[in-house]
Amino acid sequence: MGFFTPKNFLMWGGWVLVVVGILGFFLIGPTANQSIFGALWWFDNAENWAHLVIGLVALILVYFVKNNGLNKVVTILAGLVAAIATISGFFLGANFLGANLETLDNILHLVVAVWALWSGFSK
Repeated sequence: MGFFTPKNFLMWGGWVLVVVGILGFFLIGPTANQSIFGALWWFDNAENWAHLVIGLVALILVYFVKNNGLNKVVTILAGLVAAIATISGFFLGANFLGANLETLDNILHLVVAVWALWSGFSK
């Protein structure tokens, strides 16, 4: 089966998003637009909530719903949203649905898009 499966994407991605979402509320830097990662990579409260909620939904799907067809569809949708965020961030500016997208965000969203789409379309 390997790493590139909808289950693994939702499980690993879900846990990462939950941790990032929770830490984002507490690990703020010296200014409003800075985190412990510096000014180049920070999350506002809307992004922290989005990461937390999306991560929890992914974990619920993996651990409680366990519907492989639904997991596959959600994984592909996550890949498409990440791809749209990547394109928006790189080509249309730094604001995507109110989220501040910088270069590191765009690279991370590109990695997530590839991982999700590869996992969603793998056999």
